[in-house]
Amino acid sequence: AGSSMHLHMSVVDEAGNTLFAGRDDADTEMFCHFVGGLQKYLPELMPLFAPDVNSFRRIRPNHSAPANIEWSHDNRSCGLRVPAGGRAARRVENRLPGADSNPYLAMAGSLLCGYLGVEKKLSRSPEASGNAYRSKSTLPKTMEEALDRFAACSPVRELLGEDFFQTYLRVKSVELDLFQSVVTSWERDHLLLKV
Repeated sequence: AGSSMHLHMSVVDEAGNTLFAGRDDADTEMFCHFVGGLQKYLPELMPLFAPDVNSFRRIRPNHSAPANIEWSHDNRSCGLRVPAGGRAARRVENRLPGADSNPYLAMAGSLLCGYLGVEKKLSRSPEASGNAYRSKSTLPKTMEEALDRFAACSPVRELLGEDFFQTYLRVKSVELDLFQSVVTSWERDHLLLKV
């Protein structure tokens, strides 16, 4: 249930110095905007992180995978975690992608979300404390909902390119349609034999 792909992202200058933490070890404005972009756009790009109808089964509260876009320092119940470490190691970890996602698409999607946050100077939410599984989830709960949100996300659509965007959306829509045309063994067993 918890099989996932955790993506750690940081930004450095030409000399290799982090741009996510200041000399005082505090989060920089760029870092705050990067996290803000992740919070705003990751829910719109869930088909890149949860690419199959079954992928959404792991994204449930208290199910070994984050079900939210909360952020916090070293809190594994948050979808976005800032791991412990010094200034040079400042990074944010996207804990949402499943092990079934394409790593190249998951990385590209994550970086695009952060980039948009920096470009648009988006604010991040207050830091989560305690068990973030108790936070209300703003993530899509099904592939159908995820594809609807993906199709409507014009800023990311422009950055991904129309050819890729339309192709990916069509492929995932066909997969969803094929899945929805099948009666599962659970439905046969539960609805036919027990109801």
